[in-house]
Amino acid sequence: MPTTDSTLVDQQLLAACLAQNRVAQRQLYDRYKKAMFSCALRILNDRDLAQDALQDAFVDVFRNLGSFRQDAALGAWIRTIVVRRSLLIQQREQRMEVYDQQRHPEPSISWHDGLTGELLEKAIQALPTGYRTVFCLIEVEGYAHREVAEMLSISEGTSKSQLYHAKRLLQGKLQELRR
Repeated sequence: MPTTDSTLVDQQLLAACLAQNRVAQRQLYDRYKKAMFSCALRILNDRDLAQDALQDAFVDVFRNLGSFRQDAALGAWIRTIVVRRSLLIQQREQRMEVYDQQRHPEPSISWHDGLTGELLEKAIQALPTGYRTVFCLIEVEGYAHREVAEMLSISEGTSKSQLYHAKRLLQGKLQELRR
């Protein structure tokens, strides 16, 4: 992994945080809180729960910084902790809806010219919890079906099915919101 200014800053912050430097810990939190909150919010669809997930995740981050092996970017490691913490909160709040596991071809989604980020976000937020979670983890966060299946304790087939249904519902919701 090539060293960039960002990587260098992360390495310096990591060293200072490991030395229990509270200012550095605050800087690390400030550096990643916005992106990590967005990640948690996409999964949980609730600002208060996302804030809880963010706080719990950073407690885990600071508690486990010594075990960070630096074989990936610090932000990616933190994101994994945020995703897992968000999923735990989601499981606590409600059971995931598991739908049929039949294989379906990927639906083709055509976006209209008037699609805005706000409209897309509104449509994603309206998806059922299970669909929204799988959609966000795969399409937004970039996880593979195998990884999502492992994180959510579901089969890969269920992950694929939920993504398929999420895309179909999303297309319908976008058409509704567009009217």
